[in-house]
Amino acid sequence: MISRYSRKELVRIWSEENKYKIWLDVEVAAAEAMGKLKIIPRGVSKIVRKKGRINVKRIHQIENKVKHDVIAFLTSITEKAGIKARYLHQGMTSSDVLDTSFNIQLVQSGSILLKDIDKILSVLKKKANKYKFTPCIGRSHGIHAEPITFGLKLASFYEEFKRNKIRLERAINEVSTCAISGAVGTFANIDPRVEIYVSKKLKLKPEPISTQIIPRDRHAYYFSVLGIIAGSIERVATEIRHLQRSEVYELQEFFSKDQKGSSAMPHKKNPILSENLTGLARIVRSHVTPALENIALWHERDISHSSVERNIGPDSNITLDFALVRLSNLLDNMIVYPKNMLKNLNLTKGVIFSQELMLELTKSGLAREKAYKIIQKHAKNSYSKNINLMELIKTDKLIVSKISEKKLNNIFKFSKHLKNINFIFRRVFK
Repeated sequence: MISRYSRKELVRIWSEENKYKIWLDVEVAAAEAMGKLKIIPRGVSKIVRKKGRINVKRIHQIENKVKHDVIAFLTSITEKAGIKARYLHQGMTSSDVLDTSFNIQLVQSGSILLKDIDKILSVLKKKANKYKFTPCIGRSHGIHAEPITFGLKLASFYEEFKRNKIRLERAINEVSTCAISGAVGTFANIDPRVEIYVSKKLKLKPEPISTQIIPRDRHAYYFSVLGIIAGSIERVATEIRHLQRSEVYELQEFFSKDQKGSSAMPHKKNPILSENLTGLARIVRSHVTPALENIALWHERDISHSSVERNIGPDSNITLDFALVRLSNLLDNMIVYPKNMLKNLNLTKGVIFSQELMLELTKSGLAREKAYKIIQKHAKNSYSKNINLMELIKTDKLIVSKISEKKLNNIFKFSKHLKNINFIFRRVFK
């Protein structure tokens, strides 16, 4: 991933240095287990841990010759650790190291992504409570529907990210497995107790059955969850972009003192952060399909999944981490315009209260279809003639004979739309 959309913590996890460090951890843990089981001489793991050094440049030099990354890694370690290192990798296959290490990198990344989500949840909770009773228009199909509050909108995002956190926790658990089962996964040349020991040492679970590789449905689930989280990011970003439009202007991204919005038009304040998040979300979601396609491999193993994971492993996690942090900052610093929200509520001159008018007519004895037709006619006239709906209603003898003036006035108030906000908030923030 390019540095523009990367944070150091995630970049470090997916660095060559960290990858080879994890490989060494796996090999040393396996050697430690074999030493305890008297499969190899005792003390090999201590010598390798003490003398083994990660030299990325040297590993690449060897790999250029042997065309095999794990062999290159083991050769490089042996050069530093000495002849005792020949006992490393006894009975193991490359995938034992690669898959277990890849899962560790996913777990490391996932733990940071969980922290990112926690920050978003904290900001959304704070903002939702601040704007709990700030009225704004609810829209369906982009059209004014009925009043809601801005806090309710934010509470909806909060609940979604709560679900995302649960999904990610499950996905991390899904990939927290270790396979040290040897060629085609039969443990023919390695004691199953080695896998159990390594799993415990590295805080993983033994893979119940590995066909030489850890089954890729686990990874497909993990990357699918990242894609869902990316979708949630875009949902929030799209809302911000819409609400910042000049015709709406209920929200605005923070715009710093020296920031420029356009090279041509000095007046511009563009929603560049939320637009950027929309684009980054597309990248993360685009990695879901190849992760799903990795599930079906030939027989007990092929490497068609390998090139995919070398790309989507770092790119998905690094990009999502960056996007989550950016979203958190965007939400924390956004500028809210309650007066414009109120202005937009009144923009359609009361037609947003059409449902309750219709319901009151049905309560008075009119058939629903007839009541609907009457109110729809007045609503259309309100739109086309730019007249307040209340004025048109008061000229309709049938309606005023069915609904009292006091009840009519109550219908055209926002307050009743807020009566269950506390109820909803208790369910969300319990």
